[in-house]
Amino acid sequence: MSEQDNELGLFLRSRREAVRPADVGLPTGARRRTPGLRRSELATLAGVSVEYLTRLEQGRDRRPSAAVLSTLAEALRLGMGERVHLYRLTKAADGFRCSSGPIEPVRTVRPTVAALLARLEPTPAVLLNQLSEILAYTGGYERLARPLGLLDGDPPSLARFLFTDARARSVYPDWEHVADEQVAALKEGPFRHDAHMAALADELTVAAGDEFARRADSVPGLPRRSGVTRLAHPGAGELRLAYETLELTTEDQRILVHLPADEATAAALARLDAPGPRTLRAVTG
Repeated sequence: MSEQDNELGLFLRSRREAVRPADVGLPTGARRRTPGLRRSELATLAGVSVEYLTRLEQGRDRRPSAAVLSTLAEALRLGMGERVHLYRLTKAADGFRCSSGPIEPVRTVRPTVAALLARLEPTPAVLLNQLSEILAYTGGYERLARPLGLLDGDPPSLARFLFTDARARSVYPDWEHVADEQVAALKEGPFRHDAHMAALADELTVAAGDEFARRADSVPGLPRRSGVTRLAHPGAGELRLAYETLELTTEDQRILVHLPADEATAAALARLDAPGPRTLRAVTG
């Protein structure tokens, strides 16, 4: 079974390996060969058998009960977003969202969301859907992103830019990390169980080859909601941008807001904003 058919197992294993034994009261010895928790340790903490946990991680059982999910979530110290993702992965195994045909990705922008973006001017902020398509953005984001090529395409797409545009590695000095995060964002939810996401994944696999396919098979869902991204901007130099993610769960959309992470970046963004505020731009599909 390939990893793309076993997102639940991949997620459970990655979370298990991320928990430090000391965090759950277990000794940390020099002889530990497994990062994080051993299967036997997680099984004991969750009150399930090692054999059953092995079946879950290997994809031989992808429909654990709600009670098992709850005990695993507690043992793995999952946050609320991770718990929701875990639940979605079990539903994806049952083909949820596919029983009545593919659900079209939301490409419209609600008026209140447009108004919120307008209030964020001149902060660089962008509205994305689950496919990473850019739906709307502030003038501050346009001044930041257009010279980089991020707004090219119809519609513009962060995933396509990152994996298919030759400029991407120059734009992102930490391209490898950014690529991991982008794949994690695409995999948040049903991933290949959704027809539109599966088509995008196939497109990126053909276009980018192993750089995308390897990540699709090994990077679990749930990207970081906040962090710092470095950008190499032709007019402003290297920028360090702190980002925050605002989720719009009913539309499977998210607003990505960028703020300067240091004084040099704040000064550079101020220079980009010098021409004055611009009108919110929405991409219609």
